[in-house]
Amino acid sequence: MQGKGVIKFFAILLTAVCLYQLSFTWVAHKVEGDAKAYAKGNAAKYTAYMDSISTQPVYPLLKYDYQYCQSHELALGLDLQGGMSVTMQVELRELITTLSGNNPDIAFKQALDKADVDAITSQSDYITLFVNEYEKLNPNGKLATIFSTRDNQEHLKFNATNAEVETYLKDQADVAVTQTYTVLNTRIDQFGVTQPNIQQLKDKNQILIELPGVTEPERVRKLLQNTAKLEFYKTFDNIEALPILEKISGVITATAKAQKDSAKKEKVDTSAVKKNVPANSLLSKLQQAQKGPDALKEKQNATDGVSLFGKNALIPNVYQSQNGGGAQPAQGPVVGFAAVNDTARIDKYLASTAVKSVIPSNLKFLWGVKPIDKDDSKKQFGDDVKRLELFAVKLSGPKNGPVLIGDVVTDARSEIDQQKGGWEVSMSMDPQGAQQWEEITADAAPKTPNSRGQAIAIVLDNNVYSAPGVINKISGGVSSISGNFSQEDTKDLANVLKAGRLPAPAVIASEATVGATLGQQAIHAGLLSSVLGFIVVLIFMIAYYNRAGTIAVVAVMFNVFFLMGVLISLNAVLTMPGVAGIVLTLGISVDANVLIYERVREELALGKSLKLAVADGFKHALPSILDSNISTFLTGLILFTFGSGPIQGFAVVLMIGIATSLFCSLLISRVIFEWMVTKGWDIKFSNPWSSHTFKNANFGFVKNRFKFYIFSGAFIIAGLISMFTQGFNYGVDFVGGRNYVIPFDNPNVTTDMVHSAIDKVLGASEVKTYGGNSISITTKYLIEENTTTADAKVRQTLFNALNQNPATKVVDDPTKIKYQKVKATIAEGLKKSAFWTVLFAIIIISSYILIRFRKWQFSLGAMIATLHDALMVLSFFTLFKNVPFLDLDIDQSFIAAILTVIGYSINDTVVVFDRIREFLELHHSATDDPKEVINHAINKTLSRTIITALTVLFVLIILFIFGGDVIRGFSFALLIGVCFGTYSSICIATPVIIDFGKKDLK
Repeated sequence: MQGKGVIKFFAILLTAVCLYQLSFTWVAHKVEGDAKAYAKGNAAKYTAYMDSISTQPVYPLLKYDYQYCQSHELALGLDLQGGMSVTMQVELRELITTLSGNNPDIAFKQALDKADVDAITSQSDYITLFVNEYEKLNPNGKLATIFSTRDNQEHLKFNATNAEVETYLKDQADVAVTQTYTVLNTRIDQFGVTQPNIQQLKDKNQILIELPGVTEPERVRKLLQNTAKLEFYKTFDNIEALPILEKISGVITATAKAQKDSAKKEKVDTSAVKKNVPANSLLSKLQQAQKGPDALKEKQNATDGVSLFGKNALIPNVYQSQNGGGAQPAQGPVVGFAAVNDTARIDKYLASTAVKSVIPSNLKFLWGVKPIDKDDSKKQFGDDVKRLELFAVKLSGPKNGPVLIGDVVTDARSEIDQQKGGWEVSMSMDPQGAQQWEEITADAAPKTPNSRGQAIAIVLDNNVYSAPGVINKISGGVSSISGNFSQEDTKDLANVLKAGRLPAPAVIASEATVGATLGQQAIHAGLLSSVLGFIVVLIFMIAYYNRAGTIAVVAVMFNVFFLMGVLISLNAVLTMPGVAGIVLTLGISVDANVLIYERVREELALGKSLKLAVADGFKHALPSILDSNISTFLTGLILFTFGSGPIQGFAVVLMIGIATSLFCSLLISRVIFEWMVTKGWDIKFSNPWSSHTFKNANFGFVKNRFKFYIFSGAFIIAGLISMFTQGFNYGVDFVGGRNYVIPFDNPNVTTDMVHSAIDKVLGASEVKTYGGNSISITTKYLIEENTTTADAKVRQTLFNALNQNPATKVVDDPTKIKYQKVKATIAEGLKKSAFWTVLFAIIIISSYILIRFRKWQFSLGAMIATLHDALMVLSFFTLFKNVPFLDLDIDQSFIAAILTVIGYSINDTVVVFDRIREFLELHHSATDDPKEVINHAINKTLSRTIITALTVLFVLIILFIFGGDVIRGFSFALLIGVCFGTYSSICIATPVIIDFGKKDLK
């Protein structure tokens, strides 16, 4: 084998990289374990410990801090650690209504009503649906007469075509969705969630938000659905705010001293955590450079380390005077800087009653929205810690609020400054706003030639996005905001300025909440199933392949190790379906080894030496291995492209697992084999009982193909009849509604008891057992109500109804409850997306088969086999939908299972096709009967087909039994699908080649 040195080097390098990536998870978990040991169940002490150590070096040798280690550890999905997943939908109807100036046109309003209805079932975007409905209702109508208002006329002329209006509305919708994304992203950052995920869903007015570890879902709902408000504030200069900050610091220090006894109880052990808290006095801070660290330490001890100011608190906005005058306050509205993790503590100080008493009624402190640039942080503070700016804004008017509201802004766009050449934002206001803006800027403009103008803070959601200084009075309502901006900065700011004019509220379209206890149970189930799956694979491979089986086991161990390392390096999120993917990888990763070993056994049977047999075995198995894995990889790619959430997590694990298994099976195991052969080891590829298994198999698969056709056809026809008569058990994500998985005190609770308790108040609901003493309840009660109180009302109504009867009393522990909400629009979209995803997968894989085998009969056989497998599984799920103890729901996980079955079936089919092609081309003459040749090829691969199927089935049975309720339905669908897939690759796909290629196969 050539290149053994390169393979060894790459294997060692990959091992080192994976160890390095996995080490962050170990370090982070160790710190969290130390915190739990210190806190002993006290949440406040745990939080205090973690806050204090967040920026301390915890990684041996490399001295990475905890924040860095945490950001690089293995990220767990919501189903493994608990948390909340929300899909926000931007309501475009209100946006369209606003852009029309609330036009009273009857056809216009009717078109909006019809678009609302169409959006539930259509895959088209809302703007397209609205325009289509309007043109149906008013064929000669001009949308420009509705939308070319005074505010829009700069972009939309009165004689614009309907197509131009549609383009304009779509552009505004994109801006509204982007602006909503910006606002939500900022809110999530401030919520303090570790490793949140927020992303815009392509071609949809939706935003997916995942919040691991969240324990207050009601607070999250309110936070996400609050209406964003754009405001303009006058500001105080830093010099004006300094005396007030000094008073605040004094109050904080005095309060800390008064509560010294209680503070000691909460104090983190300084022997475990080093803290460097500077002095409490702002004057001391300004003189720090002259007095040195000793004076600073004395001041710290005098105040017990509690202060508004310091490196781990608020750093005043000062600079060193060039003339030796020491630290001086900088000009502008920024009064200080603080690390992102310290802002919550500072906010707590500022919100205390004692501190509020010394803050003037017209002063308000607000944080900037983005951390300062890393380069600026290093230059100013000597590190690259993420820090936010603290602004002092001035409250105005009788209501003590902003000086101007953002709804006066008619337009804002990113432009190039024609004079200076940099990027700037051009902002336009309506006549009323322009008049107010002229007065505001006149008051803020410099009063003398050498003086500095005041800054005006642009505030959205109580976050300062920019605070430009006023150079002169601005008349006419058109302003330019310039600075050290990039193009992205100006685009973001322009979107923020449009927030007041584009009111497109975001509502929760779907939601899923998993309690922390359920997450821990899922982790336990995942680990147990993974370990048991590995043990089963180990025992089976050694029992069947003797010493060669141990090499396969070593390759599997390396495979899982590399898989986990690559997952972490790619910042992938591991979900429970992802764990299922790992366990499934244990089963299918041995497939390549099985293919190789069966080939080696054939070569040994021909009398070849062990060394030559191993070399030829690897050589002849390579085409089948590559074809089968590429087809499965394509399935994973389709899953990743069209799936979402957990399905994408499964797809990522599947694709990475295929890549690492190829490396381990083809290269690492080959190096091990050649090393053992060189050392003279006696490598056996079978035990006495397995040496002749399927060796002389001669089953009449081709001869009996019509029997297989009849069986499959009858089963599918029965399934189709059942589909149209009794249908499926659809999961909540396919029908819409709210789903609760609730544990009960009574271990003997039944679905009939639950029905009796809730049906009178919630209407007809779906109630099913969910393992143990838990019940799954799905209801459509108030599902179309988008208020922030609807979720709480439904939950309260449900729980009150259940708790009235002691027999249905709910376990009082929110960490054990799972919740999911899906609106009808999302559910219909998922149904259609699932259908097209499966169809697209079949077409893509069939196309690959056509390219590889150059005969359309092979492609047709693969297409019919994959379609057959999908229909067989669907038929099984509808025919046996009412069988107790089987979770036969059709949901997103089921679609992932169907696609995986398609990939597995193609894997099997390709291996058989490869041997058929080989036999037709090399082993038989043109006069031989193709039926006999093909039947012989099937029997030759039978050992590999059965062994691989058994290995996967063993693992799937373990997943089904020990994998937990979260993936039970998923694993059962795979279990049934693998059986059908193995059957179809032998009994359906190959006979199709014969019946459609009687002439071409000669």
